[in-house]
Parts: sequence; structure tokens; C-alpha cells
Amino acid sequence: MRKLLVLILLASAASFAQQPGAAQASHAKILTRAEFDALLANPGQVRLIDVRRPTEIAMNGGFPVYLNIQAADLEKHLAEIPRDKPLVLVSNHAHRAGLAADLLESKGFKIAGAIGAQVYESEGGTLVKYAPEKPLANAEK
Repeated sequence: MRKLLVLILLASAASFAQQPGAAQASHAKILTRAEFDALLANPGQVRLIDVRRPTEIAMNGGFPVYLNIQAADLEKHLAEIPRDKPLVLVSNHAHRAGLAADLLESKGFKIAGAIGAQVYESEGGTLVKYAPEKPLANAEK
């Protein structure tokens, strides 16, 4: 009975993985904190593109210098993405970043890899976090 249950669960998992919209695997290199830090040790050698929503960057933190283009909008903004240096794509856990890297590589961009900001932080890296702006006091009442 237990073997039958395991087989049913495995078959269900395989079926789900083939569903449209199921998570895709990226071919991009997922960078470790050490690899990413080594790339950033030579300023100007790579360009960062953060594919997260601005609210995710504000909530979780990010890196000091980056271009923010949400993953869903990348193809609309290809002309704005620099081609002079290899790119590192950033998302929270590197999944979206990896898929974005695959897309950009298919369009002729040179990709250094992908990294997850939250993974980077969990490995001891420091993210830039901005405190939310306080509303301005209404001087005229």
C-alpha cells in the first residue's frame, strides 16, 4: 500500500511539472556570494539588472547600483540594456533572474550569471536597504 501511495505521489508530481506555467529551469549560472563579490571587486566589469518589482527591492533590499527592469518587461526594453559589459541578473532567489538571463542571452547579450538577493544576504552578504520615506508634514492646514 505504501509503495502504491509513493507511486501515485510521484506520478502526480511529474504531471504537475509538465503543466503549462509550471516552474522552468534556467540554463544560467547561479552565482554564489563569493562569485558575485569577486565580480563586483572590479567595478565597471559587469552591469546589474534587477528584475524584481520596486516593492520587492524596497522590502528585501538590493545592491547599490543596478538597472531595474521587471522580468515581464525585459523584451520591451532591450534597447535600453547596455551591451558593453556582461550582465548579472538579480531576483529574490535567482529563479526569475535565471529565466531573464536565458532570455537576454538568446537576444545576444553576454551573461555573467544570476543571483538571488535574499540568498546573497543569507550567505552573509550585505544588501542596501532604504527606510521608507516619511510623509511630509502638511504645513498649511
